[in-house]
Amino acid sequence: MKRHVFPAACILLIATGLCGEGWAQTSQRGAAQIHSGAQGVESAPYRRQQWLVPTPDERAPSHALLFRPPGAGPFRIALIAHASTQNKIRRAQVAQPDYAALVAALVTRGFAVVIPQRPGHGATGGVYAEDQGECADPDYRRAGRATAAAIWRALTFIQAQPFAKKEGAVIIGHSAGGWGALALADRSPREISAIIAFAPGRGGRADDRAGQVCAPDRLIDAAADFGRQARVPVRWLVAENDSYFAPALSRQMADAFRAAGKDRVSFAVLPPFGSDGHGFAEAASVSEFGALLDETLNSAAPKAKRP
Repeated sequence: MKRHVFPAACILLIATGLCGEGWAQTSQRGAAQIHSGAQGVESAPYRRQQWLVPTPDERAPSHALLFRPPGAGPFRIALIAHASTQNKIRRAQVAQPDYAALVAALVTRGFAVVIPQRPGHGATGGVYAEDQGECADPDYRRAGRATAAAIWRALTFIQAQPFAKKEGAVIIGHSAGGWGALALADRSPREISAIIAFAPGRGGRADDRAGQVCAPDRLIDAAADFGRQARVPVRWLVAENDSYFAPALSRQMADAFRAAGKDRVSFAVLPPFGSDGHGFAEAASVSEFGALLDETLNSAAPKAKRP
C-alpha cells in the first residue's frame, strides 16, 4: 500500500483550509462530528468560553466565543456578527474575533454575549455562502440573507440554553455582519428587540481603494428590500472617516431602508475614529460603546408582561 507523507507545515495549515480541498473536506467532516456546545472551561475575562454552535452548513459548526455575567441567569443575549472579506486567503487566515471593549460594555449591562465565526472564515472553515459575486455584478440581497441565516442559526441555539432568555435578543453587526443583521429586521421584535449596525454594507473598498464601492446602486436597492418588511428597530452608525462606506452612501442606504419600510431605522454619523472609522466596532473604548448602548437599548428593552 502506498503511504502518503505530509509535511509538518501542511498539518498546521489544515485548520485554515489552505492545504488542499481534500484535507479541508476531511477537517470539516471531523468538525461536524463534534457536539455543539461548550468546548472548554471558563476563563477571564467575563467567563470567556469556547463554544461550537450550529450553522446552516452542518459540516462546519461555528467556532464561537461566549461571555457571561456572574450567576446562572437567565441573561438577555447579544450576538456580535463580524466583518468579512471577499478574499479567500484572508478569510481562511482570519483570527477568532473578540470585540473586547464591546463585549465588556455588554456584559456589564447584563448580557451574555456570543461571537460566532461564520462558515468560510478561519477555524470554522466550510463553504463561504455569503459570496456576493463579481464586483460588476454583485448579489447583495443573497449575500445578506446568507449572513442572516448563519446569525439566526447561532442565535436560536444559544437562546435554547438554560442561561439564556428566550426573548429580547440584540444583534450587533459590523460591516458585512451588519449587512446580514439588516436582513433580520423582519423578525418579531419580541425575538430580536434591537439591531445595531456599525457601517453595514458589502463591496466596500473595492480594489483596496478608499471610498470605492462595487455597484453602490445595488446596495441601496438591497437596503430598501431589507427595510420593506422591517419590524425590529435598527440603529445605523457610521464614522465620518469610514473608508468602506462613506457617510453619504450610508445615509442613502439608510434612507432607502426607511422609505421602503415603516421608519424603523435611526441613522447617525459618528466623529472621525483613528485612521479609518471602519474599525470603530473593533477598537472603540468601553465608555464609547457604553454611551451608544445606553442610548439604544433602554428604548429597546423587552416590555414586562402584564399579570
